[in-house]
Amino acid sequence: MSLPLEKEMIAPNGVKWIQPLGLFINNEFVMSKSGATLSSINPNDMKEITEVYAAEAADIDEAVKAARTAFESPEWADITPGERGALMFKLAELMQRDAEILATIDTWDMGKPISVTRSEDVPGSIETFKYYAGWADKINGKTLNIGPSKLVYTLHQPIGVCGQIIPWNYPLMMAAWKLGPALATGNTVVMKSAEQSPLSVLYLGKLFKEAGFPKGVYNVVSGYGKTAGQAIAEHTDIDKIAFTGSTNTAKTVMKAASVNLKNVTLETGGKSPMIVFDDADLDEAVKWGHIGIMSNSGQVCCATSRILLQEGIYEKYIERFATYCNEFSVIGDPFDESTSHGPQVSQQQYDRVMSYVEQGKAEGAKLVAGGTTPGGNFVVPTMFKDVEDHHSIFQEEVFGPFVVFAKFKTEEEAIKRANATKYGLGAAVFTKNLKRAHKVARKVESGMVWINTSNDSHWAVPFGGVKQSGIGRECGEYALENYTNAKAVYVDLE
Repeated sequence: MSLPLEKEMIAPNGVKWIQPLGLFINNEFVMSKSGATLSSINPNDMKEITEVYAAEAADIDEAVKAARTAFESPEWADITPGERGALMFKLAELMQRDAEILATIDTWDMGKPISVTRSEDVPGSIETFKYYAGWADKINGKTLNIGPSKLVYTLHQPIGVCGQIIPWNYPLMMAAWKLGPALATGNTVVMKSAEQSPLSVLYLGKLFKEAGFPKGVYNVVSGYGKTAGQAIAEHTDIDKIAFTGSTNTAKTVMKAASVNLKNVTLETGGKSPMIVFDDADLDEAVKWGHIGIMSNSGQVCCATSRILLQEGIYEKYIERFATYCNEFSVIGDPFDESTSHGPQVSQQQYDRVMSYVEQGKAEGAKLVAGGTTPGGNFVVPTMFKDVEDHHSIFQEEVFGPFVVFAKFKTEEEAIKRANATKYGLGAAVFTKNLKRAHKVARKVESGMVWINTSNDSHWAVPFGGVKQSGIGRECGEYALENYTNAKAVYVDLE
């Protein structure tokens, strides 16, 4: 018996809704051509939530055809920018109406505490769409003065069909970050969700249709990276790829996208440093250090997973940090309102984190706390001290509640150690000396710097990295540049 295209769901918190299971192509939910499916698993108990249809290359072809037709159709291409913005505002209104459903879906599907999806992920996603709805009628070109004989102006035009591949750690929010600027500038989209968390962006398809978006503007396919993701990256009728995920996968995506020289933006891995000087407010540095690495059970690309401590506060900070984690990292059922620390998203991710515990021990670092599990896919906040630059736990992205502590003497040494990885996504600096803070902010190799705070992000502020942490920026006005081509027009006046 084939899988239906939708079914009623009842989550552990009692919320009910009709969940789409098909691929969303041309404003309709459809079966995959082969009938292939994948399972969405609850990370909290490892039980199946539901199956969904899984796209393969033939399904990607259909989604791309729909997106191309929509891009060229007057129903989308010829509406006014204000009308595009109005559609996006309507979508945001519908998301607000169904906010509890969207929060519930991501909590069940990904394991993030309901208190977080309800207060951060869903509201942030709604605000992102509203922000870019406001930008829709403000995409302007320029007139350029090159002399009296020519009138020269520029047009900023949509790139075309965009393939967007999102990660599992912030399913709805990462969709919003990519969809917002793409739609505001008039593009069409084929989005692939992560196989670990496919449900919320499928539900979003229902809301796109209800909001009145023309068919083919938003298409979403569930599927595996090696099939659906690969097919999107190498498809010759896709004009742009936007990818968020691991650095290794990004390299594969970039190579595949080169087949037709697609425009590519990448937001990839990180090993962000947090530098704490002797004069820092230690209580604030501990609080933000905890937020910076333990949020989302450490499954955050820009997590400040390397805490570099000036030698005068080294032992004191570590002791306070361990005590703070014991008090404020509340491990438990993601649907429990008191839980702050949910499970790792999968058995595979759990195994990855625990393997780094053994690597850290083998390399000679000292385990301060954690490295254990209360059961299931949960990992107790894990801390290593006396970590050296060459240790794998200093260099490699663990993507879990796993922090390393290292010592420095001087500002120059702190900067050198902060920059001693292939990554450059975020960095934090804690000091009361703001001159030093700004100096360090300039010299650290990262796309973002937080001074006396950590892991802040906002839909109006550019987000992205340098080195092997990515290409381009998401969020804010900067993201609009990723989705438009500048065309120069010359007019002879003689």
